[in-house]
Amino acid sequence: MAAPAQHILVVDDDPEIADLVGRLIGAEGYLVSRAADVRAGRRALDAGPVDLIVLDLMLPGKDGLTFCRELRAEGMTTPIIMLTAKGDDFDRVLGLEMGADDYLPKPFHGRELLARIKAVLRRSDGPARRPADTPPRFISFEGWRLDTAKRELVDSDGVVVLLSSAEFELLMAFVTWPQMILSREKLLDATRGRSAVISDRSIDIQVSRLRRKLGDDPKSPRLIKTVWGDGYLFTPDVT
Repeated sequence: MAAPAQHILVVDDDPEIADLVGRLIGAEGYLVSRAADVRAGRRALDAGPVDLIVLDLMLPGKDGLTFCRELRAEGMTTPIIMLTAKGDDFDRVLGLEMGADDYLPKPFHGRELLARIKAVLRRSDGPARRPADTPPRFISFEGWRLDTAKRELVDSDGVVVLLSSAEFELLMAFVTWPQMILSREKLLDATRGRSAVISDRSIDIQVSRLRRKLGDDPKSPRLIKTVWGDGYLFTPDVT
């Protein structure tokens, strides 16, 4: 029996763009739902499971950044690709900090959007590793326990810390190669795949978010150290 089609929700108030994106995604075999604003997007999410959200930054009423932040605060880990009409990098960086997994500035090429969607869905399905490199169910470090099956991070008090798909993949890269300097290029390979590379800056943002969730002081990080000019070093012993 064939696996059910993955469901993508497109939230964009521009009917031409929503129609274009919907037809483009649908032609690739995905199930597509469309919403013109946050309220309609909420209804679509309540109606059934969604595998990925394509979310416009500028929406009538509540904007996409606010919606993204609310979904993450509610514990939703569904991957989000943010569409930004503005050329200012600030909006893109802010989108990633609010919990988006990727961003794409308008106007964009249809094939690039499809490449981003496929890359984000791949990494949300699990680590990009060879079958022989399947990680153990539980990985421990510095009082933390990572459940690789449930993709959950649990602290020493048993409190679950929610991770986005990008944060999970980044942490998997660190625990796979602990106490080794990992370049931004290697981290991009591990978390996105070269077909969907945006910039080194996206890795810096994801590292910053992961540090906050690990309680790692950004001014003097202990767990994820910056090695200037080379990349990042994950310092704990991993078992």
